Amino acid sequence: MSERIGVVLLAHGQAAYVRRCLASLAEHSGVPLEAVLVDNGSGPEVGSAFDEFERAARGSRSVVRRIRFDRNVGAIRARNEALALVESDSVAWLDSDCIARTRGWLARLERRLSESPDVGIVGPKLVYPWPPHRIQCAGADVTRSGRVVFRGRGEARDDPRFASERRCPCLISACWLMRTRLFKELGPLDELFSPVQFEDIDYCYRARAAGWELLYYPSVEMYHFEGMTTMRSPGIEYNRITARNAVRFKRKWREVIEREGGLDDREVRWLGDVGWRPIEELGELELVD
Repeated sequence: MSERIGVVLLAHGQAAYVRRCLASLAEHSGVPLEAVLVDNGSGPEVGSAFDEFERAARGSRSVVRRIRFDRNVGAIRARNEALALVESDSVAWLDSDCIARTRGWLARLERRLSESPDVGIVGPKLVYPWPPHRIQCAGADVTRSGRVVFRGRGEARDDPRFASERRCPCLISACWLMRTRLFKELGPLDELFSPVQFEDIDYCYRARAAGWELLYYPSVEMYHFEGMTTMRSPGIEYNRITARNAVRFKRKWREVIEREGGLDDREVRWLGDVGWRPIEELGELELVD
């Protein structure tokens, strides 16, 4: 087993979120890191945040590698280049607007992953950072029409329906831990979905096609602001790109979706507004064991 756990973190502006994410990663991961930080065409404030994290890592067993692009090349190319550098046995994908709620979250995900040799990716419960900290995503499902559903979105954080482990068809890459060997076996993220959106869902389907299981693990919780790395990033036509890549995903995996016969679209409740709030309005976020 590797001494460290890999972490790939992409940043495109939004320095306040990047700083908070990196501080949380340094303080609450519970394990030495092999961090690959990608500056995807950001200004100097993100570079300064990376500098601070790298200086802090010098006094620990963690190592930091950095990649910088002069412009935003999209999440897929950036993440592919970062993943190619990871030497650890497992690697976390972490959005820069994701912050720990559970102490030692990464070490706990690693332990759970190591307990199940057939599991390739494990994902935590994602919750909103503002009270009452409702669920954002408790694993994901895909409907019979190919629409991706975030399980539990908008429901109470402690709702018993989302409190148990579950093998699921897909997870979202705002935060997950993956065996690094999957990147070697499956190859890079599919550029069909560039610059972003559905590349993670597609990767889950590729992993399952190769015989791997995906596990939702609610014993670890993470705060996620949702959309800061895509929907609220300048220059990203979020709605258009999402609609286009949704169609591409459905076409690519049509036979699998039809064979598996997922949720009936008529029975899915689509929750809209969740009362989004910026990080500047939030104080210290609660940590749990």
